[in-house]
Amino acid sequence: MSLPPWLEPLPDAAQMRETDRWAIEERGIPGTQLMERAGTALADGVARCAAGGRVAVVCGGGNNGGDGYVAARVLAERGREVVLLAAKDPSALRGDAAWAAGTWDGPVAPFSPEALAGASVVVDCLLGTGVTGAPREDAAAVIRAMREGDVPVVACDVPSGVDASTGEVAGDAVDAVLTVTFHRAKPGLWIAPGKQHAGEVEVVGIGIPDGAPVAPEAGLLRDEVLDLHPARAVDGTKFASGHVLVVGGSRGLTGAPCLAASAAMRAGAGYVTACVPASLEPIFEVKLTEVMTAALPDDEAGALRADAASGALSRTDRGGALVLGPGLGRADGALACAREVAARAEVALVLDADGLNAHAGRIADLAARTAPTILTPHGGELARLLDVDSDEVRAHRLALVRRAAKEAGAIVVLKGDDTLVCTPDGTVAVSPGGAPALATAGTGDVLSGVVGAFVARGMEPFAAACAAVHVHAEAGRRLAVSLGAEGVIAGDVVDELPLVLRG
Repeated sequence: MSLPPWLEPLPDAAQMRETDRWAIEERGIPGTQLMERAGTALADGVARCAAGGRVAVVCGGGNNGGDGYVAARVLAERGREVVLLAAKDPSALRGDAAWAAGTWDGPVAPFSPEALAGASVVVDCLLGTGVTGAPREDAAAVIRAMREGDVPVVACDVPSGVDASTGEVAGDAVDAVLTVTFHRAKPGLWIAPGKQHAGEVEVVGIGIPDGAPVAPEAGLLRDEVLDLHPARAVDGTKFASGHVLVVGGSRGLTGAPCLAASAAMRAGAGYVTACVPASLEPIFEVKLTEVMTAALPDDEAGALRADAASGALSRTDRGGALVLGPGLGRADGALACAREVAARAEVALVLDADGLNAHAGRIADLAARTAPTILTPHGGELARLLDVDSDEVRAHRLALVRRAAKEAGAIVVLKGDDTLVCTPDGTVAVSPGGAPALATAGTGDVLSGVVGAFVARGMEPFAAACAAVHVHAEAGRRLAVSLGAEGVIAGDVVDELPLVLRG
């Protein structure tokens, strides 16, 4: 699918190479002109990061190094003290990079860690966007020196050691305070673990026009996604605003379905029904005054039994969306109930928490569903779904969310500060994040409720998931300002939702 207008395209390395080629060969823009603009923009970024002091520019052998030679020249012309450290002999450079090196008339020193001492800022122009995998040992040694030198680093286009297309970090990588990237940001600058190495990301236009023959499959969520949220009609009813069913709860875990149900109401659902263990229903009647409850068969420990599935399914006859899993617990009967409900429900399904754990190692079972399916795992839950180690998910977030979405035939929302929303065909929306206040118990349940409400209100499932992620993150960002990130609890996020949606 082509990216909707509320996603800022994030071209991968191959697509950027094609964009550069198109601009140079088909639009007649000299490559040296693009490099001059890129190097000048990099110099501007360095000046903002460190207004004074000596600048150490570390240049490799490709066009990334060429940008560094231009930046060094521009900074020197502006009166800055610049030391240019070559990780590769300038005489070995070719093409536009060789031209750029030829414009630098200052001294060139071979790179050494000692040369970084006394610098106010280091400029990383070692490796470019086309480099994948672990850096070779000579480059890795340079990266380690930049990372360990206790001097802020400004990265050119992508921090060396970060895969620009995926965000993967296979070995050593630079820790930048600022990454100045050209034309468009790259996926790896916004997807962990690369995101943690990029620092602030500044996208600078260098004169490449729109219209390049590339079709990025990843995009950064824009505020415009919230415009998709439907307003209630003047003559609307609760039925027109959508019905959300929340199935879950167990002894000790009553809070999760309450948060999901409350979030669905605050996100605009017309009415919500919480399908919960019968022995615990009085607790929900007290907690959820605006939500209906339905008692389902449970065991002596307060967990849903397998035969509770039929009661939950009977409640789907009015359509809407089903949020399955918050607070469900991992009793065998509850997990069996979740699997049957997921398999037989003919309404849109949002699968979260132990609803996901019920499908550990059997994610492909979900592909048989005919109604829309949205999974909302954190990294550990995705690891269990795919039967891989959690460390593998942390290292390969983009690849594994795409694998999960394809195998499940579902939209997968991989939660994190870089939350990824992926369709079965591999299209990915990336949240800009910046909401550490959400790193607290219960906020995932809030998100599942918002997704359920948006789907129940008639939004297309991918758009609903993306809008839910964005409003959830914005609520977290606002609360961090008003309450402080450490003081935010999940209930605060629920209360903030309508304020975000109001604009």
